[in-house]
Amino acid sequence: MTEDAAGATAPALEMRGITKRYPGVVANDHIDLDVCRGEIHALLGENGAGKTTLMNVLYGLARPDEGRILLDGRQIQIAGPSDAIARGISMVHQHFMLIPVLSVAENVILGAETMSNAVFVDRHEASKRIASLAARFGFDLDPDAKVGSLSVGQQQRVEILKALYRDARILVLDEPTAVLTPNETEEIFALLRRLAADGRSIVFISHKLYEVLAVADRITVIRRGRVIGERKPGETTEEELAELMVGREVELTVDRGESHIGEPVLRVEGLRVADDRHHEVVPGATFEIRAGEILGVAGVAGNGQDELVQALIGLRRCIGGKVTLMGRDVTGLSPRRLNEAGVGYVPGDRHRFGLILAFPVYDNLILTSYYRPPFAHGPIRNDSAILESAAAQIERFDIRTPSARVLTSTLSGGNQQKVVVAREFDREVKLLILDQPTRGLDVGSIEFIHRQIIAKRDAGTAVLLVSAELDEVMEMSDRIVVMYRGRMVAERDGRTADKSEVGLLMATGGQEGAATQKEAWA
Repeated sequence: MTEDAAGATAPALEMRGITKRYPGVVANDHIDLDVCRGEIHALLGENGAGKTTLMNVLYGLARPDEGRILLDGRQIQIAGPSDAIARGISMVHQHFMLIPVLSVAENVILGAETMSNAVFVDRHEASKRIASLAARFGFDLDPDAKVGSLSVGQQQRVEILKALYRDARILVLDEPTAVLTPNETEEIFALLRRLAADGRSIVFISHKLYEVLAVADRITVIRRGRVIGERKPGETTEEELAELMVGREVELTVDRGESHIGEPVLRVEGLRVADDRHHEVVPGATFEIRAGEILGVAGVAGNGQDELVQALIGLRRCIGGKVTLMGRDVTGLSPRRLNEAGVGYVPGDRHRFGLILAFPVYDNLILTSYYRPPFAHGPIRNDSAILESAAAQIERFDIRTPSARVLTSTLSGGNQQKVVVAREFDREVKLLILDQPTRGLDVGSIEFIHRQIIAKRDAGTAVLLVSAELDEVMEMSDRIVVMYRGRMVAERDGRTADKSEVGLLMATGGQEGAATQKEAWA
């Protein structure tokens, strides 16, 4: 058989015996992976299992210690991302690599500009090509719109359009649906199917079992740096995949048990909050949470949830209304004062509000208590107490790290989230504000965190749960409120709520509109 004939029958991508070691850990241990033309191949595994490391090797962001990479049957060496892109390999990262102040077109062509001469970019030709690609694959994007004005789902499309503009034949998507709404997720799935039908090969990294079963042609499961098994969606179940990922049986649905509701802990009355552009996005929220209760907030992203949470935790000034905690007026208090008053907070954006990535893990575990005993006595740090506490938290919350001393930036996204959760859960609090607490976590970690939330509730803590995952809100909440355009438009019992109805309320606000809010809190 000729070399060309062999290339025509070989998989589009082969990774053979890929091994990557870091100090204290083997991230990839002789991994084999192949992806065919026109295939959506899901890569499934726990946080820190080695999925992203393997794709970083493919994309040239990491050099393997052992192993080979073959494209169309031919062995290649990838020197860096620019080399990977030149070979038709593109990667859409979990955190988008976009410049908000530039337009869609400017972001797409950045680094791959079509020049009309040695000085000027040929914007006309670039726009024609972008429009052609958008029409071909069904993108609904305005090339002149500023990226900062787009929804998260639209920004995801811009990242994919960037890859297509560079003629990517192998497209790696790292947690592409982590921050998307259910409707946006379905739209992305439809797009991926069109790309596969066009002959492109897609590696789909996700923690969400139902997603990989819905969209993938094949599924490879990695656990602790090794390939554990390969399945086809029609021949497996969520339960089997979860057990392969974690190495034990996993409860996919939490048993929330009975709640024992006490006195009001948090009261919010007529709270008004503006966004960064000084537009009022929360025009008078009123609600309360009692001890031993989980109040879930359901809503499509961008309906004022972020601003509401930031106002409650002291990160954003409110422009009206009142917040009381255990009968005490705490309106406008700083995050530290609220922390000292017994408020715990898991932020939706862990990099911006939850961690200092350049600090070691042990410092991030005490960010809210570093100045108090036993971690400090006046200006003197007690390093032995800090390290002892960190070791206990790492074990209890199963944070995958070779040491408490490593920089937090070296951890996987899911393990970074566990650091934040460990810090906030491992102390006594009266109110726990959880904003996307399981974003980016695998099924085993989600099961653990959900149990911890229930344990906090059963200990008498009031819990505010804000999540883009409607299933999570419905499974965990004692009461559910639907937030639409900054208003609480409906309230439902968490045990009897209908998912379809709640989803419709999230999308439309309900026919009653703002009047429903008054009825809900009457």
